[in-house]
Amino acid sequence: MVEGVDLGGLSASEARERLEQERGKAWAAPQPLLIGGEKAEVDPAEAGLSVDAAATVERANDTSSNPVTVIAGLFGDSERSVDPVVRVDEAKTKDALAALAKKYDRKERNGAVAFKAGKPDVTEPRSGIALDTGESLSALRSSYPSENAVELPVDETAPKVTQAEVARAVKEFATPAMSGPVTLTVGDDKLELTPATLGRHLDLEAGDQGKLTPELDAEGLLKDPEVARPLNKAIGAPVNAQLRLDGDKVVVTKDGTPGRKVDAKALDAAVFPLLTKTGSARAATVATESVQPELTAQSVKDLGIKEQVSTFTVEFPTAPYRTINIGRAAELINGSLVRNGEEWSFNRTVGERTAENGFTDGTMILNGRYYSAPGGGVSAVATTMFNAMFFAGVKPVEYGAHSFYIERYPEGREATVAWGTLDLRWLNDSGHAIYIQAAATDHSITITFLGTKKYDEVKSIKGPRTNITEPKKIEGEGPKCEPQTPYEGFDVDVERVLVKDGQEVGRKTFHTHYTPRDEITCKADTPPAPQVDPDPLPSQGS
Repeated sequence: MVEGVDLGGLSASEARERLEQERGKAWAAPQPLLIGGEKAEVDPAEAGLSVDAAATVERANDTSSNPVTVIAGLFGDSERSVDPVVRVDEAKTKDALAALAKKYDRKERNGAVAFKAGKPDVTEPRSGIALDTGESLSALRSSYPSENAVELPVDETAPKVTQAEVARAVKEFATPAMSGPVTLTVGDDKLELTPATLGRHLDLEAGDQGKLTPELDAEGLLKDPEVARPLNKAIGAPVNAQLRLDGDKVVVTKDGTPGRKVDAKALDAAVFPLLTKTGSARAATVATESVQPELTAQSVKDLGIKEQVSTFTVEFPTAPYRTINIGRAAELINGSLVRNGEEWSFNRTVGERTAENGFTDGTMILNGRYYSAPGGGVSAVATTMFNAMFFAGVKPVEYGAHSFYIERYPEGREATVAWGTLDLRWLNDSGHAIYIQAAATDHSITITFLGTKKYDEVKSIKGPRTNITEPKKIEGEGPKCEPQTPYEGFDVDVERVLVKDGQEVGRKTFHTHYTPRDEITCKADTPPAPQVDPDPLPSQGS
């Protein structure tokens, strides 16, 4: 008897044939496995595993060596069982086990607790496993063939942060922390911080011993718009001095007034102890302190803000999304104070162009097609800032031109921005502070630098167009086809010349490469596309 197959009364060749007929498919079928608690399988042929039917019959026939005689011993004894003879190609088995290890090995995963939408978000811990290929080879050799899963030995690595620690952290901190709002008294006002707001600035950090320790990012909480807006309103933020130009000279029309502020340390001291409490106990008073405005009549003089250093205006076609986005960017930039030696960043000052930050969808171009994205139109602000920087003579740090030339912008003297990929940055190396004024209408944006002029004159000298590339003509069709006017691609150099006391003291070349704007026409039966004036994405060059 071999695996339930009765070989009694058969010749060796008949026994082999019966074995192959009745057990051959089972021996060739995938071998079930268990690896670190997960079900798996391996193809015996690919793993170098096979049953030698002839050798198995020979093992069973221990009373005769004549292959043509009727087997009398074992084959006549239906009560006796013999294990099949297994052949192992170790090279193939090792390769198969290596493939299994690559698929099923995993690193340990620590338990964790985060906060999402005002609720605890738990990551369950998991042990790491690594297949022991040496011992697994022995396990396969001794167990194959088997209809039951063969458990392959693994090396297990326990996570530092255990299930018990996760449960403790949820019970003792995460659940009460998200149990309701926190109420803060600031002056005569009360502020309510929701669990969602709190959760954005809470973490449970895993220590070396695997303990989860709560941390509050008080700096981030203080800057969160859901906190900053009502907090500033409640405490009365300081107000900077109001400035205007009398000719080219700066005049203070109203002095700055002090206010009060809450710093991150005071916010942390008020909020953090409340996070393990519930109900009416989640309330505290926040300490405030007096703070002077950045700009007063005296500090304006001390900082050297005495005259107009540069100004630039960009006109643009009126569109609702431009009015919103350009106006919002101007609002965020207006009043920026850049001290001598400091760097100004468009993306840092304006922030990500999202609906939460006050921006709306506008038309842009990507790969020759129109698409809608938040912040469309802010390139007009970037170009205006670039030129204010250019004519102030301060040092450019990062900038990039549009992919193709836009006729309303100065040729070779314009810029665009893209969140996360391209910024507009410059360094104030003028020797004095620069105060930025930004004002927008529904068709223009003006940016003015106030400070002390470092140069008597800043000249812009544009060179000829070179490397001219003609646009292609493309005929499109279908409802998504939108026509596009052509414009040649070209390279252009613009020299910035710095003049002091009648002498040239500096010169920099700004090189710009524009790709051609292909002409796109649509077939007559194509419905007319909406008329838009898009803002292209930045070029790969500078």
